[in-house]
Amino acid sequence: MSDVQDFIRETVTENPVVLFMKGTAQMPQCGFSARTVQILRAVGLNQVVTVNVLDDEEVRQGIKDFSSWPTIPQLYIGGEFVGGSDIVSEMFENGELETMLREAGALE
Repeated sequence: MSDVQDFIRETVTENPVVLFMKGTAQMPQCGFSARTVQILRAVGLNQVVTVNVLDDEEVRQGIKDFSSWPTIPQLYIGGEFVGGSDIVSEMFENGELETMLREAGALE
């Protein structure tokens, strides 16, 4: 269990933007994951680390435990849990997402 938590912690702290999702950025396996990827592209983000939770059941459960958030996708910026598809969408619409990404050094 702790190995998965260590993997998750390292992944979110060592990369400016991490999306735990179903599928990949190129081939999302659910609508919410696809929507989140579209939003990140729309805001001009080119570099995002994605983790396909469908590849590993331990990671799929582990990320829910890590964030205390029950659903996938989950977006992390600057090591902090931001939220799922609805929150990311809302933040995109009100400009908060772009600001947060700039502050994390993820956008030029």
